[in-house]
Amino acid sequence: MERLFEEIDFRKTDIGDLILQRRKYLQLGGEVVYEVKLGDAFLMSSLFHEVEEALSRLGLGALEGDGWDVVVGGLGLGYTAVAALDFPQVKELLVVDTMEGVIDWHERELVPLGKVMNEDERCRYVLGDFFALAKEPAKGFDPQEAGRKFHAVLLDIDHSPRNLLAAQNAEFYTVGGLANLAEQLHPGGVFALWSDDAPDEQFIADLENVFGKVMTEVVKFPNPLLDTISESTVYVAVL
Repeated sequence: MERLFEEIDFRKTDIGDLILQRRKYLQLGGEVVYEVKLGDAFLMSSLFHEVEEALSRLGLGALEGDGWDVVVGGLGLGYTAVAALDFPQVKELLVVDTMEGVIDWHERELVPLGKVMNEDERCRYVLGDFFALAKEPAKGFDPQEAGRKFHAVLLDIDHSPRNLLAAQNAEFYTVGGLANLAEQLHPGGVFALWSDDAPDEQFIADLENVFGKVMTEVVKFPNPLLDTISESTVYVAVL
């Protein structure tokens, strides 16, 4: 008999137990869902990926030209990265994640989108702390090229600018932190962010202090488990 639940991987980390699990939902017609947990909190589910894809669609949709170098902060289950790779204008995509286990899941193709990313020569994994790299423009996100500038940075790590996975991340969501990030963008470059909260007027004001144009879009998506409609926010800021 096929198992309805399986823990694929378990790792101890400095911020809690990291777990990759697979679940078969009979109430959804037997759909197989991959889930990522950190401690007792659910970080990601393959059942909900509309907003991650919208992050890339809206963020990169604000760019012009071609030959884009793009950073994705936070690998998750790969939906933001793969949606970015759907843009033929992307020349290279760096995916930054602080958890070695998450990168390993993709490299070993333990998750559904691992194979897609591994077979795309434009995609490169970077093991590192996005927030530490964001505040050091002279060093930057690319360990192979210090001070490299990018056309877009897409961020999907914290639940929102106020609901953080780690308290030290708060510095990034200030005018100073955003200014450090902006130094790593080309003129006309884009910073886009996923948030599980409604649009935050103070954060919008902070973005407007650094970027020339700021947009928000509320993305609605179905929750088949609860038979409800959920909402998240995507911020797009153009330098």
